[in-house]
Amino acid sequence: MQSEFDFIKQIRDQAAKASAPDLILGIGDDAAVLREREGRETLVTVDLLVEEIDFKLEYAPPRRLGHKALAVSLSDIAAMGAAPSFSLLTLGIPKQFQVSNPESRIFFDEFFAGYFELAEEYSVTLIGGDISSTPDRMTIDSIVIGRCRAGKAVRRDGAKIGDSIYLTGEIGASAAGLRLLLDGARVNRNEDSLTQSALRAHLKPEPRVAFGGRIGARGLAHSMIDLSDGLAQDLAHICEESGVAAVVDFDSIPMADEVGLISTEPEAAFEFAINGGEDFELLLTANRNDEDGLFEAAAACDLRFSRIGEIIPANQGRPELLLRRGGEVKPLSICGFDHFPPSPDLTRAAACPKLPLQRSHIGAKFDR
Repeated sequence: MQSEFDFIKQIRDQAAKASAPDLILGIGDDAAVLREREGRETLVTVDLLVEEIDFKLEYAPPRRLGHKALAVSLSDIAAMGAAPSFSLLTLGIPKQFQVSNPESRIFFDEFFAGYFELAEEYSVTLIGGDISSTPDRMTIDSIVIGRCRAGKAVRRDGAKIGDSIYLTGEIGASAAGLRLLLDGARVNRNEDSLTQSALRAHLKPEPRVAFGGRIGARGLAHSMIDLSDGLAQDLAHICEESGVAAVVDFDSIPMADEVGLISTEPEAAFEFAINGGEDFELLLTANRNDEDGLFEAAAACDLRFSRIGEIIPANQGRPELLLRRGGEVKPLSICGFDHFPPSPDLTRAAACPKLPLQRSHIGAKFDR
């Protein structure tokens, strides 16, 4: 029968297969020990995923859940233009989900297979964490440590008036996948369809680590953020931190084909895509003169890359988002998810009727 300590040893043995020159001591003591170097900075990010709030076990295959647990934190490091190095993972396991149970062992074998597969892809070493029992729901706390050259982290507060706004990939597929999951759709590995593509986008997001690292190393972006709350809300974060406003072009927003599974009406599809969230694409602002370098970096990473708008002065000091379409400019609605709204989601439901009220989303973070 597998005990808590057998479970930890199993994780430790898997983590030990990876090596890192800056790791002096990993799992096995009260703390990990890292070797620091002059001329670089360390970045630390954390994401908390709670069952029934951020994911549902009824539709999330454990291997994909393990992948996503790490992917969402890797995306944050990428958004800072840095390279990930180490990770920590804490699990709160429901008492009815005992690790000594054979079915539970299969679940966690799959969970860590997904986790370590992604960690290996980006040379990330798991160096510690913790496990505990919880009364009824699973919790997953993911921490990733990254590095960049001193002074080179790409922040949200660097957007400049006159910057162009750029976006990797397409948006809306993850939100479409969530809607389909909540409506009963499930993963079918033997099926290749737009529906399955939408489910994959939500359950197994691909962090833009290589692109973010290239942008950071070359100093091509003035500001950057990953799309977890939705394009509109995340662009608003950049504007707020930078003290600027932004205008985006309706026809320039790259919407994923999967959005058509939810709505084929252009305005509704647009609202759904820009507010759905969990795309984990990178949104950045940069000098238009550096556009060739940006597109080259995207091409090297095999990514679609789009210019979608520009940064403008804030109106009377108030950061705001504007939408330009057919010569008309009007305010852009922001309907992104809020874990702690000032009132029930009824207001949001009226303003954003196409978005699911109950949704999986990365938990509210103190950096927002």
